[in-house]
Amino acid sequence: MLVHPQFDPVALSLGPIQIHWYGLTYLVAFGLFWWLARLQAAKPWHVQRGWTARDVEDLLFYGVLGVVLGGRLGYVLFYKPAYYLAHPLEVLAVWQGGMSFHGGLLGVIAAMALYARLRRRHFFEVTDLIAPCVPTGLASGRVGNFINGELWGRAADPSLPWAMVFPQANDGGIPRHPSQLYQFALEGVLLFAILWWFARKPRPMGRVSGLFLIGYGAFRFIAEFFREPDAFLGLRAFDLTQGQWLSLPMMLAGFVIWWWSGRRRKA
Repeated sequence: MLVHPQFDPVALSLGPIQIHWYGLTYLVAFGLFWWLARLQAAKPWHVQRGWTARDVEDLLFYGVLGVVLGGRLGYVLFYKPAYYLAHPLEVLAVWQGGMSFHGGLLGVIAAMALYARLRRRHFFEVTDLIAPCVPTGLASGRVGNFINGELWGRAADPSLPWAMVFPQANDGGIPRHPSQLYQFALEGVLLFAILWWFARKPRPMGRVSGLFLIGYGAFRFIAEFFREPDAFLGLRAFDLTQGQWLSLPMMLAGFVIWWWSGRRRKA
């Protein structure tokens, strides 16, 4: 068995200012998005639609707002609504942790819808450009989860070569799946490879966005079988986790967009 390395969550201390690894992973995520989105915007079919490097910078600004606000509100509403209803001021205490990917996704969707409206672009024209650039940010976030030793996996067979003990779990040393790394590989690396390959040439509007929703939803659904359910929620109906239930409508929306894209192309 392996033991979690117990990284210091503080990467750098400058007097009273502490810079956490988790915060740095967000900066890496935004930096990767900026770089990859510039590459996407430089492709001929995007250039023909008037995309520029300045547009990418604006998209990043809107995206950051969507991720932070949506991620926090999603966590509050999806995971601990009763607690935050009783402690409303703690909604603002983001430094205590608590972000939801599905909430962040909704926040980004709202931000991109606002951007598309203000710039008079089709919503799916915007999301098709950014979709291949998102998984590397998700991968970066999972690295942050692993460094913090949080969101650990379910109990694993001790003979599993990469089974890991997470002292933060206070469970007496149960070997667990390092599910953060599973999610890094599935939702980050593999999903990025699929989307980047798919977006290598022009696709019908909405197809890249639909594939992102289908791919992330499917990979998150799989990974949740290895991730320990949130202690305050446990398993939900049919022994599925909250993350799995939130991924199902995401996949359904992806299939609907894929179908709509095909119908629109034939029309």
